[in-house]
Amino acid sequence: MDDAPVRAAILDYGMGNLFSVKHACERAGMRARITADKPEVLGADVVILPGVGAFGDAMEALRRLDLVAVLRDVAASDALLVGICLGMQLLMTESAEFGRHHGLDLIPGDVRRLERGAGAARVKVPQVGWNHVDPAPGRSWSGSWLDGVPPGACFYFVHSFYVRPIEASVVTSTTAYGSGAWCSSLQRGRILACQFHPERSGRHGLQLYRNVARLAGCGTTRPWLKAQG
Repeated sequence: MDDAPVRAAILDYGMGNLFSVKHACERAGMRARITADKPEVLGADVVILPGVGAFGDAMEALRRLDLVAVLRDVAASDALLVGICLGMQLLMTESAEFGRHHGLDLIPGDVRRLERGAGAARVKVPQVGWNHVDPAPGRSWSGSWLDGVPPGACFYFVHSFYVRPIEASVVTSTTAYGSGAWCSSLQRGRILACQFHPERSGRHGLQLYRNVARLAGCGTTRPWLKAQG
């Protein structure tokens, strides 16, 4: 059995909460590096695309660093590609944030602004804080990257926009806020993504990072994991 640590590349393009993600990866037993080096990214078992900020600025940064094609190559490989918060939104076809911007187009769909709702249902936008994450209708988390997380668990959100995948089958969870419920996480093949911040969400968030390690080929009973614990 190969006991080598799962290699995680956390993409550094100037738009993410990188060190918190790195710490969470390491707690889950992965060997994590913050990098924009193309060979290092392409050689990783897991590539994490974090993000905080505006969609258009983020896509411009990825283009400037020549990382768009790299991310598409990762998505076509056997590696896991994980999008977090803005990173999830960048995986979509386009966004309506401050105009219309093309995304990576790895998940068909778009990005829309949260609706405040009306009357007693009116909420603040952006959503900042804890909220429930529930299985998508007809969807089980068993075997998915949310495996082991109890339905209705709370995760930490900071966002004004959300994704609308065209394929309902990719939606793993939904979250209610404002005028309705929307996709808060997804899984399409080796592409995983969430709107919330698992690195800021306590034990349930750590479970997601452990699931990422497992899906990338890292068993939690391996000796090197015990040594790092």
